[in-house]
Amino acid sequence: MIIQPLTSSEEEIMKLVWEKEAIYFRELMDIFPEPKPHQNTVSTFLKILVEKNYLKTEKQGRIYLYKPAVGFMEYRKFVLKRFLDNYFHNSGSELLKVLMDEKLVRPNDFSQFFEVKTTVVPLQADPEKENPIQDFIKEITSGKKSKKKDKDKKKKKKKS
Repeated sequence: MIIQPLTSSEEEIMKLVWEKEAIYFRELMDIFPEPKPHQNTVSTFLKILVEKNYLKTEKQGRIYLYKPAVGFMEYRKFVLKRFLDNYFHNSGSELLKVLMDEKLVRPNDFSQFFEVKTTVVPLQADPEKENPIQDFIKEITSGKKSKKKDKDKKKKKKKS
C-alpha cells in the first residue's frame, strides 16, 4: 500500500482516531478540540481519509465505525523518511547533527541505544608470569623471524 501525505487537518483527525483505535462520527465530534469544525467538514475529511486508505469503515446499522487502516508508527516512519529526504538529503547523520547543535539531543541520551562492551585484562604482579599482551607480541614477532630464517637456510642448501 502506498502511503500518501496528509494535510494538517487530516492528520489532526487521524491522531484522534489512532488514540481511540475505533471511533464513531458522533464520538469524534465530541472529543474534537475547540474550536470545533462544522460536522460537514469533518464528514468530508473522513471520506477523504477513507479514499486515501487511512481509514476503514464498518457499517453498523445506519452509522459507520471508523478504524485506522494505517498505524501511527507506520505513518510516523513515512513522515520521517519524507522529512529526511526533503530537508537533510536523506541523511540521518545530518539530522542528528542539527539536533545536537540545537541541544535537542544530548550525548548522554545515546547511552540507552549503545552498549559499550569492554574487556579488562588485569596486569599480573608476579614478574615470572608473563603479560598476555606481551606473549601475543612475542608470538607475532618471533614467528616472522623464524620463517625468514627458514627461508634463508633453504636457499643456502639449494646453492650447495
